[in-house]
Amino acid sequence: MMNRAINQGAQAGRNQPVMSDQELNNLFNQPAAENRNAGPQVADRAMTYDDVMMKTGVLFTILLAGAVLGWFVPMLAFPAMLIGLVLGLVNAFKKEPNKALIIGYAAFEGVFLGGISALFETQFPGIVLQAVLATLSVFGVMLALFKFKGVRYGSKMMKFMMIAVGGYAIFSLLSFGLAMFTGTSIRSDFSIFGIPLGIVIGIVATVLAAMTLIMDFQMIEEGVKHKIPEKYSWMCAFSLMVTLIWLYIEILRLISYFRD
Repeated sequence: MMNRAINQGAQAGRNQPVMSDQELNNLFNQPAAENRNAGPQVADRAMTYDDVMMKTGVLFTILLAGAVLGWFVPMLAFPAMLIGLVLGLVNAFKKEPNKALIIGYAAFEGVFLGGISALFETQFPGIVLQAVLATLSVFGVMLALFKFKGVRYGSKMMKFMMIAVGGYAIFSLLSFGLAMFTGTSIRSDFSIFGIPLGIVIGIVATVLAAMTLIMDFQMIEEGVKHKIPEKYSWMCAFSLMVTLIWLYIEILRLISYFRD
């Protein structure tokens, strides 16, 4: 029985097609199956919450480094603001995220924030710490509302927020241009029923910035849910950073009105 099995195995081996030397070389020169599949899997890896958190941490580390420079050299605040504004607009309108431009935005915005924070701190000692704590508190409250209370925006609310944010951005640019060329400040030189217009605008802007955080959280959630490519975690981190910078500036300015 054993001899017959051996003979049958030998006969089956003789019936198998024989590969040439060239075919054998081609076979062994091919990468392993797992290595061939690794490239596309890495390139097309879906975005995760950890990706967004890591990118956000990197951007804010760069922003803080720039803020240290701006704090000690406040004269760099104005040119840094202009460069940061240009980079912010470029990043906002790009269809594909650009890591270098986003990092550049974080660096120049850090210099700007450090410079204006130093100026405010000189006039109102302790105001920077108050603004930072208030910003973190608002961020924590909005995150809790989003995570535990299930606060979400529908399509109509999204449109309203986009229009409101866009309108406020246009108002801010016009107000800045007016102050630059005429020396007139809409926030400081006008009032409503005896209340400085800056306080009213500051409260509205702070609430609007806080509500925008929900949009950012929802964008990140939808991105993870729909498994968008990992590269878009840079865009999510950029959007979150822009909102927090805006929120901090509005709170800093609002506190200054009350302390003036």
